[in-house]
Amino acid sequence: MARSLARGLRMASAGTLLTGLLAATPSTWGVTGTVARTVGEARFEPGPCPRTPEPIAVLEGARCGTLTVPENRTKPDSRKIKLSVAIVAAAAGKPKPDPIVWLAGGPGDDAVGEAKMAIDGGLNRDRDVIFMSQRGTYTADPVLTCRTIDEFNARVVGLVYDAPATERRHVEATRSCRDQLAGRGADLAAYNDIESAADYADLRRTLNIPRWNVFGISYGTHLALVYMRDHPEGIRSVGIDGILPPSRAGSALTWSSARQGFDGLFRACAAQPACDRRYPNLSATFDRLVRDLEAKPVAIIVAPPGSPNPVKVVLDGGALVNWLASATHVAAGVPRSLDELAHGKPQRVAEQWAGGKISPQAFGRISHGLAYGVFCSEWVPYESEAEAIRGGRAAFPAFPRSVLAQAPQLTFIRPDCAAWDVPAAPRSIRDVTRSDIPTLALSGGFDSQTGADNGPYVARTLPRATVVTVPYEPHVVFATSKCAQSITASFFDTPTAPITDCLKDLKPPTFEIAP
Repeated sequence: MARSLARGLRMASAGTLLTGLLAATPSTWGVTGTVARTVGEARFEPGPCPRTPEPIAVLEGARCGTLTVPENRTKPDSRKIKLSVAIVAAAAGKPKPDPIVWLAGGPGDDAVGEAKMAIDGGLNRDRDVIFMSQRGTYTADPVLTCRTIDEFNARVVGLVYDAPATERRHVEATRSCRDQLAGRGADLAAYNDIESAADYADLRRTLNIPRWNVFGISYGTHLALVYMRDHPEGIRSVGIDGILPPSRAGSALTWSSARQGFDGLFRACAAQPACDRRYPNLSATFDRLVRDLEAKPVAIIVAPPGSPNPVKVVLDGGALVNWLASATHVAAGVPRSLDELAHGKPQRVAEQWAGGKISPQAFGRISHGLAYGVFCSEWVPYESEAEAIRGGRAAFPAFPRSVLAQAPQLTFIRPDCAAWDVPAAPRSIRDVTRSDIPTLALSGGFDSQTGADNGPYVARTLPRATVVTVPYEPHVVFATSKCAQSITASFFDTPTAPITDCLKDLKPPTFEIAP
């Protein structure tokens, strides 16, 4: 469900920084992010920008610091954790007073690492944009990443994807991660949306911002919906892109989303005469390939781009489903890849499947502690295995049960959560969000990770929501669509009346046609 960082800070300060003076007037505070402040148990301290895996140019000159909060607010003696904060200034000379705070995808991605995506999309046109590492992520302290899981995910490309032996090794990697993090003192039950939403409420108060806007992508929409429900004060507007409703999240939803995204792509091919002639009945071809590969997996040696060594890849039905859930991001080549696979040429699919798993960006960057904290406390306890299977069968009735047993994006999630062993969140975490905060609900027509029907779903209880589906786009349209970026900018200008005229000019991709 969706996915870098840099620099140092030179503080301009005149005299002693004042802290903890809640009664002070706004005029006593400096530029946002340059003044230390304590509110309750939370404290913001200006400081250097966090180190990131690669330099991010847009963070050069950012105002940075850390937010210190309790790890577990339900425990009076909880230790403190630190979350990195980076504020990128507005491009305009006179920025508007209400900044935008960015909520990252994942769960487990670091918001600071997504700064390039946000700024390249023009989000800081006339407002500062604030990035805070969600608890447990790459630039937070502690960081709850686990190379054991990343390394296993790289090896899994050479295994039968949904085999019992693969499951055992998968759960072993998860348990090893848990033991490692718990052994370092992490309270794994504290890494969830309830605590994270409170972190953002504390950030706004410690930065002394009366009102701000929220923009979340992918899993960040899940957190945004919890945040606007639990801490609505001070929120002017909310944009959510690639929507994951907390009340629906789980395996059945990932199956429904896959069906919607796949069908959107298949219909676009069928509507393009050259594609339809060359690759007719693409949906039926895909269903047949899943069944055939599940019955008889195909193994091949490939050299994925960027890999120094060839790797063995095994394609079974589950692997193909998960490949396509990501391949909608490169939709133009999907019909050709499926057709080649159907004619005994699995190389293109195998290279793409392996490439995403063994790329350097797949190692040491995702907070598995946060991901499993959300999955295992908020999702799995509130969806039975039977409900998950029914959701898969409703979306893909022709798939074998062995494929349906492992929902896309959530392979082996139930045994993993048994190993992770954190308590269930309060049932209220599954409540729908009811709010009159103006909301922009963005989806992509090719989104196979968070289906477009989630927009109308959340809007049922958000009376001031505007629902927009950008056709021919994959998961997180802000990252790929100039039209989506334009709509988002107009939304933050006028949250009750975003301008969507650009939608009428959009055209499908020109699908690749093999010689």
